[in-house]
This record gives sequence, structure tokens and C-alpha cells, in this order.
Amino acid sequence: MLKIVVLVPAYNEETVIVQVLRDIKAAGYPDILVVDDGSADQTYENAQHVAGVIVLRHFINRGKGAAVKTGIEGAKILDADVVVTMDGDGQHDPQEIAKMVRLVADGHDVVLGTRMMNRETMPPWKILANQAGNFFTWMIHGLWVTDSQSGFRAYSRKAVACIETRTDRYEYDSEVIREIRRHGLKYVEMPITVRYTQYSQSKADRQTPVNGLKTLFKMFLSN
Repeated sequence: MLKIVVLVPAYNEETVIVQVLRDIKAAGYPDILVVDDGSADQTYENAQHVAGVIVLRHFINRGKGAAVKTGIEGAKILDADVVVTMDGDGQHDPQEIAKMVRLVADGHDVVLGTRMMNRETMPPWKILANQAGNFFTWMIHGLWVTDSQSGFRAYSRKAVACIETRTDRYEYDSEVIREIRRHGLKYVEMPITVRYTQYSQSKADRQTPVNGLKTLFKMFLSN
């Protein structure tokens, strides 16, 4: 039986993190690893209230990519066969984890959740930003994918062992695309639903056009 670890990087998610973790457990995934990325609120403390969840903490905010990398190292210690990454703001549906795991079990090294195959709920500016991100990811890293910035992904044991990244913030997601190409990893894209809420769209640390330009600049530097 596959050991599945669900990894949730979180930053200032005190109002939603408990429900996110309960939803993951209710979907049948008890092995959950949260990495609190230096939150200024009660995210760390609230996550600890959910029984069985392992909660790690950065004492300063280092960025989403750094939180994922810390979590990946933790998943290795837990001897995970599959690592599933999900955002901590409740946008992703834990019921879709099962399909991702099946795709890994069928021989894929990386499953990329893609919002661009299911655009009904996506704000127009998000669609435009994602298309720009996909183009620059292809131009810099040499591999075209439908949603280069999605945080809902699954990785096999092989992928976890060989993917090496240098950046710590949103550009991490694009670096993974480079590593897929560099190591010849077998990947597949899977349509996902995303629940855009007033909460998720009002977060101060969300990906914005300005942050997107910063991400692009760092992508060029890291290549």
C-alpha cells in the first residue's frame, strides 16, 4: 500500500487552516505535514489542534517554495511513496487527491494539477496571468505545460529524490518544470477545480501582477 503524505505550506491562514486539514483527513488522508512559513498569526498553533497532523515551522517568512522544500524533506523522513502538495487557503479540493495518486501509481513521476483545463471559475486576470507564466516558463525552461504555477501537484518517490531547486518563493513552481525536463521525468497534467473565495482573493501575499514580474525576474536568474 502506498504511503501518501499530503504537504500543506501555509502562511497566515489561521481562519481556514483547521478546516483545510479536516477536509483532507475526511477525504481519507491521515498523513498530513504542514509547514508554517513564519506566519504572523495563529496558523501554527491552530494547525496543531488537528489530531495527527505534523506541523513544522519557519521562524521567518522564507516563501512558498522554501516551505514546500522543507516539507519535501520531512516527507522523505516519513518514507513517503507519494507526496501531494496543496495550498493552505482552501482553494483545492482534497477529493481530487485520489486521482492524482492513481496517476502516480500508474507510473507517472509528477502529476500537475491544472486550472487551465477547467476555467469556469477562474477570474479573467488569472487566466491571462497563467498564460503569461506558461509562456515564460516554456521560454526559460524549455517545457510547455498548461498551468506552470499550480500548487496542487503529486510527486513519486523518484521525483522527490531527484528534483533540485534553488529558489524560495513563487518561482519554485516553474523550477519544478525545469527539473521534469532535466531528469526526463514522466509527467501528466490533470484538470482540477479551484474554489476562488473572497478570502483567497483578498490575501496580501497572493500572486499579483507585481509579484508575477518579480517571479519572472527570479526565474531568469535561477535558470
